[in-house]
Formats: sequence, C-alpha cells, structure tokens
Amino acid sequence: MRVLLVGAGGVGTAVTRIAARRPFFEVMVVADYDPARAEAAVAAVGDDRFLAERVDAGDEGAVAGLLARHGCDVLLNATDPRFVMPLFRAARAAGADYLDMAMSLSRPHAERPYEECGVKLGDEQFARAGEWAKAGALALVGMGVEPGLSDVFARYAADELFDEIEEIGIRDGADLTVDGYAFAPSFSIWTTIEECLNPPVVYEKERGWFTTAPFSEPEVFDFPEGIGPVECVNVEHEEVLLVPRWVDARRVTFKYGLGREFIDTLKTLHLLGLDSTTPVTVPGADGPVAVSPRDVVAASLPDPATLGDRMRGRTCAGTWVRGVKDGQPREVYLYHVVDNEWSMTEYGSQAVVWQTALNPVVALELLATGAWSGSGVLGPEAFPARPFLDLLTEYGSPWGLREQ
Repeated sequence: MRVLLVGAGGVGTAVTRIAARRPFFEVMVVADYDPARAEAAVAAVGDDRFLAERVDAGDEGAVAGLLARHGCDVLLNATDPRFVMPLFRAARAAGADYLDMAMSLSRPHAERPYEECGVKLGDEQFARAGEWAKAGALALVGMGVEPGLSDVFARYAADELFDEIEEIGIRDGADLTVDGYAFAPSFSIWTTIEECLNPPVVYEKERGWFTTAPFSEPEVFDFPEGIGPVECVNVEHEEVLLVPRWVDARRVTFKYGLGREFIDTLKTLHLLGLDSTTPVTVPGADGPVAVSPRDVVAASLPDPATLGDRMRGRTCAGTWVRGVKDGQPREVYLYHVVDNEWSMTEYGSQAVVWQTALNPVVALELLATGAWSGSGVLGPEAFPARPFLDLLTEYGSPWGLREQ
C-alpha cells in the first residue's frame, strides 16, 4: 500500500508515529500546505518509508498530480472538514481510494433549522456513491474515533450483543485540563465550532433525521476508568448520519461532554459573529484585508497539537446501546479511553489527537491485508467489527465493555 497523507497537523503527525510501527504499507507521503510541518513529521519518525511534500489541499489538480507522481493507491485526509470535498474529488480523479475522519459539511435548513435538516453531513459524498461503486473504488468516510471507532462499536453491538436495538447513543467525555490556559480546546476549534453551533441531528426510525437546538437534552453520563459523571448535550455529528444506513436501531443520538464554561464560550462567539466563516473586511498595514472571523479565533488560540505537555487526564469515546438480547433487556457502553500521560510518553502526541489518529491507521491496515474490502462510499458500519477491534488491541490500545 502506498498512502498519501494530506495534513501534517496534530492528527496527521500522530498518524505517522502510529503507522511507523506497522509494516503494512510501502510508502507514506506526508503533504501539507506548510512544508516545514510535513518535513518535521517525517523527520520525527526516522523511517525512509515516509516522504514530505507540499500541497494545497484545496487544489484538486495538485493533489491528483501528487497521488499519480508517487503512485499512491489511497489518500488519507487529515485536514479540517473544509477540504473534504476537494480531496474526495481529487482521489476519484486520480483513481485512488479515499479515507477521511469527518464528512462533507452540512448547511442548516433555511426556514426551520431546529426542526428539519437542510444539507446533512456527508450528503455531498453519498450523492457520488454510485460513481465510486461503478469504478470499483472505495471512499471510507468518517473513520476517526468519533465518527469511526464509535461506528465500529455500533456494528459490533448489532452483530454480537443484541437481537434488537432500541437506541444507540454516542457519548464522549473527558476529565482533561490544560495547565496555564483558561480556555484551550484539545481539538481544532474550527471543527468544534462547526459541530457544536450547527443544529444537532437526531434519528428516529419512524421519523427519519430531524434537528433540534444546539446543546439540547442535557444528561449526566458516568464515564468509565475514573473520569466519572459529565454533563453531555446534543451536538451535530456524523455518527447520527452514518449508523442508521447500516445498523437497525429505533433511535440514534450523539452527545458531547462539553462543560458549562465551554458551552458559554461558544455561545458568546456565536453572539458576536465570531463563529462565521464569511470574510469580513478589516484594516491592514497595506490596506483593507478580508478575513474569516472563525479563522481569527483559531489563530488566537494555542495549537491543540502543542498542548500535550500541559494536559492532564483522560479522554473517552464510546457508544451506549440499549435493546434486547435473548428476550431480556440489555444496556451496554462500549468505550475506548486514552490517558494523556501515556500517549505523550509512548508517542509524543496528546490524547485527543492520538486517539483520533489511531483508528484510520488500523483501518488502512485492514484494507491493506484484505480483512476489509468494498467499493462505493461506505461508513465504518459497512465492515465487520471484530477484525477492527482485535487489531486495535494488537496496537496496544484495548477497548472496554461495561454492562449498564
């Protein structure tokens, strides 16, 4: 397997450190708009299978050319969601398979944003599923941790733990703190704003997909391995759009443990218009400059990839499932916990970005060995879960199951 990895930020760099310990690929080309980041990621692993290149993720022709020049058969997208569609199209144009960790962006319903879906996450990609299937090519979408591993857990629950599923709820929480910062998100603030301030999507079998208000339906969820109770709220996320396509469940939700201070900060950003991606004109030394308010917010905060030495605690991604097995009610939580001290010591990557990066590498290995195969635009639920979970454990990062 020859891989083009686009994006050498925190997640992309963690991908290289995880993949360097595995033998399944021949070459991994690490490409970034900032060549210094790509070169640093490659230098850190000290492995001649890795090469550094510069590329603009929004330039489809350049990306397709890079895939062709290095003979890459798969593109792994480790950029933010703005670049999903250019990279998705570039991979198709070059005849390469494609894998991402977040899907094409949504757009709220114009008149009823908190009741009806407009353009849903992934709609642009699924609209081209026939084209990918006809070509015998695979676009594996939403293959990070959430979405990604959480979807694998849903597939595993359906196949091995339940006869009927009433509800699947992705629940994400942590007890992470960052020394020296009053506000320092552990993941891309650009992506966090996008998913937290958009109308959350809920799925019900009788109703289909519909939306609700941001931060709605708060609940306290008790997370395992010492994290404890965290208040979680509805957030827009890909699992709600992916799981029902392949798993039979009466209801699917996603709730994130943000914390009251984090929610209040996001609400303030929205109130001031600082969540907007529409450029505004501001004075500059050489005249007026058009800038995106959200990009300014992102540039004003510390890079999450640099926070590992200041972070303390654990992060938990998981899937709560309620249903029936052998005629009896059952409720479980399938989960994956990463301790920041461990991930920093073992890989030099903070827990959140490392946990995100781990899962696409596992998926690439399954595709390389033939344990997973398919064509079209597919989510993680379209593949057998057991090979993934077994390999995840082999990578030294086991998952857990708690009866509720």
